[in-house]
Amino acid sequence: MSTSIYDANDPALESWVESANDPASDFPIQNLPFGRFRREDDSSWCVGVAIGDQVLDLRRTGLIESADINRLIRLRPDTRQALRQALSDGLRKGGSRRAGFQAALVPQQDVTLGVPCDIRDYTDFYVGIHHATAIGQQFRPDNPLLPNYKWVPIGYHGRASTIVPSGTAFHRPVGQTRAPDAAEPAVGPSARLDIELELGIVIGRPNAMGVPIGIGEAEDHVFGVTLFNDWSARDIQGWEYQPLGPFLSKNFASTISPWMVTLDALEPFRKALVRPEGDPKPLPYLDSPANNARGAFDIQLEVVLQTPTMAAAGHAGDVISRSNFADAAYWTIAQLVAHHTVNGCALQAGDLFGSGTLSGPQPGQAGSLLELTFGGKQPLKLSNGETRTYLQDGDTIVLKGYCERAGFRRIGLGECRGTVMAARA
Repeated sequence: MSTSIYDANDPALESWVESANDPASDFPIQNLPFGRFRREDDSSWCVGVAIGDQVLDLRRTGLIESADINRLIRLRPDTRQALRQALSDGLRKGGSRRAGFQAALVPQQDVTLGVPCDIRDYTDFYVGIHHATAIGQQFRPDNPLLPNYKWVPIGYHGRASTIVPSGTAFHRPVGQTRAPDAAEPAVGPSARLDIELELGIVIGRPNAMGVPIGIGEAEDHVFGVTLFNDWSARDIQGWEYQPLGPFLSKNFASTISPWMVTLDALEPFRKALVRPEGDPKPLPYLDSPANNARGAFDIQLEVVLQTPTMAAAGHAGDVISRSNFADAAYWTIAQLVAHHTVNGCALQAGDLFGSGTLSGPQPGQAGSLLELTFGGKQPLKLSNGETRTYLQDGDTIVLKGYCERAGFRRIGLGECRGTVMAARA
């Protein structure tokens, strides 16, 4: 760990931005996630850093010259760490740059937060082994995991144009489905609209086409992580996915949280990669001692469901699932980067990887309604007496994520919020 990472993560640090010192804050001085915002009187996007309940406008601090965040996320690790150190120095109590930084602050409640960077391409992976097993058991009880699952990180290319920022409402998708007892398919609104609890992994530094990224350098190409909800129309998916996989069932909307939490901020929350006894050893391009020892990240995840009735009553919603990235993911971030480029694929700054649904091993840790309700057969009972098998119009889903470990300051990923509207006529 470099000196700059260690100093900026010092749990004893406090900020002169008092809201950042609240133990419950997602954005203490030890976090400093990056994103984009715009003021009410200005339509242009600015590069911001979250600190407590404020946003720091980076251009107004003089630390950067360009408002192009995709240019910033391309920084080499040492340059990125130096920027983070300068931010930490300026925001900590006793910092010499307080006056200049204070003038660059704006309350988060007074700005619009957007997609954290320009997303160029989007790949959705399938790293959640408990999710893959649970779904496989519904369709292939005797062989839930296909033979390649423990050898190759499974993924497919998605659609970047319909990735929307947290807080965006979207229409229920319309598509083609076929009922089990129907002779022909029909077109109509999805009746089995689902969630997918995921992390988003944002690529920073690109690679040249034809030049694979080795696993030892893979994390140098990652800027940070976000929360990500890859909404899924299960009935459309069931009819269309063979032989090429998901299509219209996935690309109508995906919601991303506004802040990219850097791997530098996540450094204290690393864990060893643990594989079940007897599982195959990864092929050499996916294997390294460093990745095995500290390639996983201990990130707690939650899913909150708020129905329209709850919203009208002032009820924030029920937590319907809790899981952990390290426990759910069979493959690490570094392995995803190495595999994505082993064939020479060129990544760009702003490419997004979805982790796939991050379900834990227990029933209450499932990251989708498909699992929580056993394919709609066992409705989910909510605290106000309502039930859900799949999402209804007006339902809001909020994903949350945070890291906690003894001896370090709690940091959070903020929230990823989306609301279902009725299908368009």
